[in-house]
Order: sequence, then structure tokens, then C-alpha cells
Amino acid sequence: MGLKLKKTVVLVGMMGAGKTAVGRALAAQLGVAFLDSDAEIEAAANLSIAEIFARDGETFFRNKETQVIERLLKEEVGILSTGGGAFLSERNRRIIEEYGVAVLLDADLDLLWQRVRHKDTRPLLRTRDPRKTLTEIYESRVPIYSLADLSVKADPAYSIEEMADKVAQILLQRPDVLEDVK
Repeated sequence: MGLKLKKTVVLVGMMGAGKTAVGRALAAQLGVAFLDSDAEIEAAANLSIAEIFARDGETFFRNKETQVIERLLKEEVGILSTGGGAFLSERNRRIIEEYGVAVLLDADLDLLWQRVRHKDTRPLLRTRDPRKTLTEIYESRVPIYSLADLSVKADPAYSIEEMADKVAQILLQRPDVLEDVK
């Protein structure tokens, strides 16, 4: 069985949902490029996302993020991991809809907290009460994330490979995105 990816799969969701890890596994599984909009931005700026936020502000970062997402979607078909806030932008959602397909990695709040609570690489969680901040971000973003074309529920029991398998299975429901070529 061979699978042919026809459109870039854009993984969206909260920080800690597994977009990068699952994206890498899915790209390897499908034999396509793995793209990461945050990594591209960091490489171009020679700064971390947190440093860009601190130096230039969120608005500057979001503008760069849109430029990078659009470029990556136009360059090659692959698996694109985006930052947690990328899908909030209506412009980004339109670009993703035009050139790819958005797949939400739907992780619940407790799972997200387990994954991000010991990391200091999350600029939005550098607050007095990071759990409360995460909850507020989660609650404000869930309605927008629900606009994604497809959704895969994250389960703490799934390995990264199992989660990638779940994404591949749901993509097969969309022959315009992923085709099973015999």
C-alpha cells in the first residue's frame, strides 16, 4: 500500500498538543517533508520565539508567522506544524484552506498541562499562574480550533506513532488530501 499526499497537512492546536512530534512521525510515515513554521521563523531571525516576542512583540511575530506559513504552503507538499496561535488568524485560516488542509490535534487541558508545565520555552505561559493562563488561552481558542477541516482526539495513552496513525486514518477520508495508491 502506498499513500500519496496531495495537499499539505497543517497541524493546528494548543501548545503541547503534539504538533511537532506527531508531524515529524506523520511526515516520516508518508515519506514527505516535515515543515515547522516556528523553526523557520527562529532560523530566519536567529532568535527563539520567546526572544522575538520580547524584542519585537507579538504583532511583529504574527506577521512573520503568516509570511512563513504562506511561503511553506506554496513551496512543497508536506506536513506543516504551526505555532499554537497561528490558526487564530483569519488570514492564516484562509491561506491554509486555499493551499492545504487543517487538522486539529485535540488535546484536553489536563494533558496539555502535563506536557507544558515544566517547559520555559512558552512565552505566553510566563505568568504568575501559568495553569490559569493556559486554561484561559485554551478556552478562548477552542471555538476557533473547531473550524479546522479535520480533528483527531489526543489520548495520553497514544504513542507519537499511534497519534500519527490516527491522523493518517482521518486523512484517508479525504481523497483530495491523501490517496491510497495501490
